Amino acid sequence: AYNIHVNGVLHCRVRYSQLLGLHEQLRKEYGANVVPAFPPKKIFTLTPAEVEQRREQLEKYMQAVRQDQTLGGSETFNSFLRRAQQETQQIPTEEVVLEVLLSSGQEVKVTILTSDQTEDVLEAVASKLDLPDDLICYFSLFLVRENKDGAFSFVRKLQEFELPYVSVTSLHNSKFRIILRKSYWDSSYDDDVMEHHVGLNLLYAQTVSDIEHGWIVVNKEQHRQLKSLQEKVSKKEFIRLAQTLKYYGYLKFDPCLTDFPEKGCHVVVSAGNNELNFQVRLPNEQTKEGSFKVTRMRCWRVTSSVPMSNGPSGSSPGKSEVKLELAFEYLMSKDRLQWVTITSPQAIMLSICLQSMVDELMVKKSGGSIRKMFRRRVNGALRRSDSQQAVRSPPLLDSPDASREPMAKLSSKLTSVSLRGISHSSSTNDVGANDFHGNYAFEGIGDEDL
Repeated sequence: AYNIHVNGVLHCRVRYSQLLGLHEQLRKEYGANVVPAFPPKKIFTLTPAEVEQRREQLEKYMQAVRQDQTLGGSETFNSFLRRAQQETQQIPTEEVVLEVLLSSGQEVKVTILTSDQTEDVLEAVASKLDLPDDLICYFSLFLVRENKDGAFSFVRKLQEFELPYVSVTSLHNSKFRIILRKSYWDSSYDDDVMEHHVGLNLLYAQTVSDIEHGWIVVNKEQHRQLKSLQEKVSKKEFIRLAQTLKYYGYLKFDPCLTDFPEKGCHVVVSAGNNELNFQVRLPNEQTKEGSFKVTRMRCWRVTSSVPMSNGPSGSSPGKSEVKLELAFEYLMSKDRLQWVTITSPQAIMLSICLQSMVDELMVKKSGGSIRKMFRRRVNGALRRSDSQQAVRSPPLLDSPDASREPMAKLSSKLTSVSLRGISHSSSTNDVGANDFHGNYAFEGIGDEDL
């Protein structure tokens, strides 16, 4: 059996024959020319070297399927991962009560099935809170870890290929919780949410919580004004004032390391307002702050590395030794691209934030809205709208394709920039093109952005 890790955590254990069955089902539904090649069967018993080779081939296959916008979003692929997760954790399908936290600290208890997927659980929470159907898409469920000070570290946004109850209980740690939080970045969408009293209450509680935990920066005078609005129970006015404050709507990450502006710098990263904000402590103890706009990131990738084990063959290193990194290639000036690396256990969550910022930018650019990003359920399965499908970033091409004018236009505009092929990365890790998230928002960069 092979272990499949999703976002750095064991998701399920599957056999070669199960993956072959998935492959055949995908071929049947989408055609042989769409589905990647599958590692072939062998007549004889595999040698240890062949076992390792097959493992690598299967890993590449699963990643290729996941990154294909049709296959990766298909119910066939996602339901396969959900079933495998449930079977691996040996949790039977039964009715259970799941506790979901709100930003206020209040717990919402929902009765669900252990086999309910993320969207089912989100809808159950919304129903319990009387949140209207058309506002559900503004919120998401996040897996968080409670810290000693009562604040939360965000592990990841729960995805369509997992079962929230199984995901949280399989960690066997009461510090891991599921929390409901808004899942958009543009604060202009707050107006839609505030139209309904439940949406307003959720947004208000999240804003109060972010201020209390120091995520939103408030001076004494602003604090006095906010306190006055709280006493008057003027929730809309409270949010309006908060919207003008620094880091409103940002997600703050745990302290970590970066190689910018020099290696080994301690940094606190926040994501919001279509940027990653860095508060860097330099080796000379000086603190500097700066931001990297998502529109100027050409691409990014997440890598994990494990130090070689000195123990006996087959022994696995401890979880704490796995190092996760997010690296993005940034247009520093009109003629200079540079890689910036963040070393953090939350690297995957950072990547998810970047992708959702790009998705939101592209949907807005095409005249869409969050409400149009999802069509309601069709035959029990959630279907993404065409606009959402269009913004799932494929790997960037090695060279501009004549049929993709925006990319060609960009390359001619930035003639002095060396847009090197992704597959020829200068990184020490041999990372293929499929490991990168290409960024459509970068393709539309204008002279004013430079």
